[in-house]
Amino acid sequence: MSTERLLQVLLAPIVTEKATFVADKNQQIAFRVVPDATKPEIKAAVELLFKAEVESVQVLNTKGKQKRFGRFIGRRRNERKAYVCLKEGQEIDFAQEVK
Repeated sequence: MSTERLLQVLLAPIVTEKATFVADKNQQIAFRVVPDATKPEIKAAVELLFKAEVESVQVLNTKGKQKRFGRFIGRRRNERKAYVCLKEGQEIDFAQEVK
């Protein structure tokens, strides 16, 4: 796995009420990832970017819902989410400055 690929795997952390609840209860962080990302790639990307040890990765695909935007019918995007379980004592601080 190249470093360039690993830097592109993670798109954004998911900051929702459900994701925060899961993070507090199970020591898991939710990320939006590229559609063709594999579990080993996601694990390596988190360890590279955040210097935190990963215990396991769970991945799920969600289909975008069909929604109306005024009188037009549109579609939300399909997403691939990764729930990354960190080892005991590890944590990710999104507020710290990356150097």
